[in-house]
Amino acid sequence: MKKNKTFVYVWILAVLLFMYLPILILVAYSFTDATQIGQSGTFSLQNYKTLLSADELKSMITGTFVLAFVVAALSTVLGTIGAIGNYYGSKKLGSFTSFLNRIPVVNADVVTGFSICILLIVFFKVDKDTYIPLVIGQMALCTPFVYLSVLPRLTQMDPHHYEAAIDLGASPLSALFKVTLRELIPGIIAGFATALTLSLDDYFITSYTKPAVFDTISTYVVNATKGSQTRIKTALWALSAVIFVVVCITVALMNVGKERDVNEGM
Repeated sequence: MKKNKTFVYVWILAVLLFMYLPILILVAYSFTDATQIGQSGTFSLQNYKTLLSADELKSMITGTFVLAFVVAALSTVLGTIGAIGNYYGSKKLGSFTSFLNRIPVVNADVVTGFSICILLIVFFKVDKDTYIPLVIGQMALCTPFVYLSVLPRLTQMDPHHYEAAIDLGASPLSALFKVTLRELIPGIIAGFATALTLSLDDYFITSYTKPAVFDTISTYVVNATKGSQTRIKTALWALSAVIFVVVCITVALMNVGKERDVNEGM
């Protein structure tokens, strides 16, 4: 038994190192004055100073998060409506909708991005500078994941609650907002967080549909690694470290909140 436990612990440690060691190395180098990963350097906060002072970086980060929140909000509304419609609709329609929803999830991002580009920009002549192709393209990526986050909450919900609200005199719309949506809040929050993450991370769809003068973190990082501005490249190490720490804190807070809900339920 002890040998089995030791093997399990070693295996888990190996998996965690495989996943997080590259990120931890990047975080460590963000606090040095080294210009390349692998070079020796001394402790320095210059990368973080550059991150906070460079107007180019601040503009790029602000634009990325504004876009992500807009896309996540729209995708959450659309995905939630789709999940509710699927749940209360006919079984045939629900099965067909679920089938269609899986296609963007499984499909490669580069195919989705290229398809959105052809449909909106080439066929319908929508100008990239309007940001419409970019928002619609990212929504096509994010909405199916919101749908997948909300639908399980619907299947776990007691359908008699909605029916009881109707029997007690509530209108269908009032019962939807006061009963159904309240039950769906955890799934909606999870879907919003997933959509936000996907928007921040997306490269292929964004690169096909974004305006020429606009960059997100993903497209900016790819372009910066090809350039010769060492100061900007190393500042992106600091940006990666900040994002990683924020994500860790967010996940920890979400887990604490879930544990409190479980304890209160018991």
